[in-house]
Amino acid sequence: MQTNVGLLGYGTVGAGVAKIISLEDSLLSQKVGWPLKLARAVVRDLSGRRSFPAPPGLLTTDPSEVVGNPGIQVVVEVMGGLEPARTLVLRALEAGQHVVTANKALLAVHGREIFETAAQSRREVAFEAAVAGAIPVIRTLKEGLAANRIQSVAGILNGTTNYILTKMSRGGAGFAATLKEAQELGFAEADPTTDVEGTDAAHKLILLTALAYGVLPTLDDIHAEGITGLEPEDFSFAEALGYVIKLLAQASLNSGDGRLEVRLHPTMIPRGHLLAGVSGAMNAVMIRGHASGDIFLSGAGAGMMPTASAVVGDIVEIARLARSESGLSKPSLGWHSLKAETVKPASEIWSRYYLRFSVLDRPGVLASLAGILARHDVSIAQMIQKGPDAAAAGESVRLVMLTHSAPAKSIRAALGETGGKEWCRGPARLLRVEDFAQG
Repeated sequence: MQTNVGLLGYGTVGAGVAKIISLEDSLLSQKVGWPLKLARAVVRDLSGRRSFPAPPGLLTTDPSEVVGNPGIQVVVEVMGGLEPARTLVLRALEAGQHVVTANKALLAVHGREIFETAAQSRREVAFEAAVAGAIPVIRTLKEGLAANRIQSVAGILNGTTNYILTKMSRGGAGFAATLKEAQELGFAEADPTTDVEGTDAAHKLILLTALAYGVLPTLDDIHAEGITGLEPEDFSFAEALGYVIKLLAQASLNSGDGRLEVRLHPTMIPRGHLLAGVSGAMNAVMIRGHASGDIFLSGAGAGMMPTASAVVGDIVEIARLARSESGLSKPSLGWHSLKAETVKPASEIWSRYYLRFSVLDRPGVLASLAGILARHDVSIAQMIQKGPDAAAAGESVRLVMLTHSAPAKSIRAALGETGGKEWCRGPARLLRVEDFAQG
């Protein structure tokens, strides 16, 4: 007896999966109880170069040799994109095949349809590699913390942005120069838009929200913001105030009204916090359960072998399931049905804020600015009146404030009013501040 695996895609991750299954066949057989065999792999071009050479006869351009093939029990989708991935995944499930995927965009956009089809077909959709690479965060939420009411999930979910933010915090270079360096070193794609604008991390956050709370929001439901607007002086002020800046993904239950808050944005976090120490292209996730307390997971969030490791881990788990399978698969999200609950509007979410203004250096400006904030019920907790390169009297200077907690709509209204004042020299910079208070 053996479990036969078919690949949809043989790019970087697909080749990594093939490499592990081929070179670690003895180890995997011991863990499963019988062999795993890579049966077929679908590619667009048979003549393309491969980072791990495919055995003779493995590659095909015909998806039907994998999808719907009764001799293949597990279909691994690593082709990326929304189509034809969606169609092929649905066909595989309907044909009675289990699916493993690393495609976070596919599940974030079409997850409800895919998970419902899996439940109807009583087959598994495993996707450990779709979030945080080799870090076993999905299995932790789905199984290890199944006895917990999840209070919050917070994470650094994109290695490209974390590398850029780490370099900007240490070197003082601007965003464009740091991005170019990241591209030259292979930490950023030629087109980095989905990374730096936050789309990639937002897709992962959507999946974590579904796992933690049984709610699958859409990209339009959550506040998602990238890192392109950050400037070197923001990192200098953050350091002076005892913080570091990270692109932080958060899903949590509000302790006051019990509503679900989901957001992704550049965030100032205390220098001594575990997430502050996650540097370079690493990823990390912190989960707070009512019984477990805080769980911290960190590791490689992308790359050929870390991602392939997570994919093969899912294949092994499904192969084990097949040994005692009675036709009923465990729920793919750990929930038997998704809830219809909506997430809290971003305008109603409370947070502390970092505000950086460029203002004329003259009497009365500070009082006027403080008055505007007060009218919108925004209270100032800390202030730096001049930045490290303060200008001469009468010219513009930097004024930085940390606020007490306030709703986003109040902050936006206050900044809208300050922007119309003649003493305000350009738009204010806004960052959220997260102090991770104990729940």
